[in-house]
Amino acid sequence: MQFKDIEGQQDTITRLTEIIDSGRVSHAQMVLGATADGALQLALAYLQYLCCENRHNHDSCGECPSCKKMASLMHPDLHFVFPNAATAKVDKNYWSGDFMPEFREFLLQNNAHGTLDEWYAHLGIENKQGMIRELDAAHIVSDLGLKSYEGGWKMMVVWMAEKMNPAAANELLKTLEEPNPGTIIMMVCENDERLLPTIRSRVQTIKLKAGSRERRTTADTEFAGLLVSWLRLLFKLKMKELSAQVDKMATLNREQQKQFLGYTLGVMRDCFLHGAAGLPVDLGSGDQKFDAMFPTMVTVNNIEMIEKALDEAIMAVERNANAKIALMQLSFSMSKALKKR
Repeated sequence: MQFKDIEGQQDTITRLTEIIDSGRVSHAQMVLGATADGALQLALAYLQYLCCENRHNHDSCGECPSCKKMASLMHPDLHFVFPNAATAKVDKNYWSGDFMPEFREFLLQNNAHGTLDEWYAHLGIENKQGMIRELDAAHIVSDLGLKSYEGGWKMMVVWMAEKMNPAAANELLKTLEEPNPGTIIMMVCENDERLLPTIRSRVQTIKLKAGSRERRTTADTEFAGLLVSWLRLLFKLKMKELSAQVDKMATLNREQQKQFLGYTLGVMRDCFLHGAAGLPVDLGSGDQKFDAMFPTMVTVNNIEMIEKALDEAIMAVERNANAKIALMQLSFSMSKALKKR
């Protein structure tokens, strides 16, 4: 991966290449941003530039032996850890290394632009909760403790770092505090609020520029219609219609449910912030009257209740709670909150 392949992040790229060229490379870094904005692409391009033998014009050459190995994801000193779960082929003592052929294939097919939900589908675990576990963290520590094969950097990419469970995060702390010479851990994260504070405090964060509304993903466009249909029902609480809507929402797999709830949380915050500033919010409903009315329902009096309800629903889904029950409870809580404006 080269920097030239990444759109919309030129200021960040220039800053990063200047840091590398100066020799001030931090051993623990985190790229914070959405997959759609090139977070994993940036991490891979950064490491390729770091190892390139003929850098020029703020980019790797793409032709030297190191660049070719990095581009094919076959560099012997490049390691990956990512969310995983048991499959029909691997169901005991599994970790990321058991799924490396599939992960390389996934990255190459999608140009490192695939989403977490697409990765789960590729691996065949759509309805399971992928996670980075203590065994994954133990392999990170072990792999980074080995001597570099090519005498250069030993590199570890932790994709979707927020999927680390507490045991894995705690296993990594000592390595983040006292790394072996010549090692670099590059975390890629979409939501750093789900990382332990002890992890966040030990990494240097590279925050990506967020994409514009014109670059809204297909998933968000689909979620907009689902969200608006649900929101309309929260005011009258007609149970037959609401139950049918919750059933529809519950047909999403668990990762999609979390994405929908995260999307909803973002919309609620937009409504509150834009409303406080007197700015319009495009909910994507296609109904100008509704788009103008709903944001006024999210105020200083209920935003905390709304955020709490959505956070609790996300946690319930992560813990494999019954989706229909969790979403119906959320509906009641949201309805109550919206009436407290």
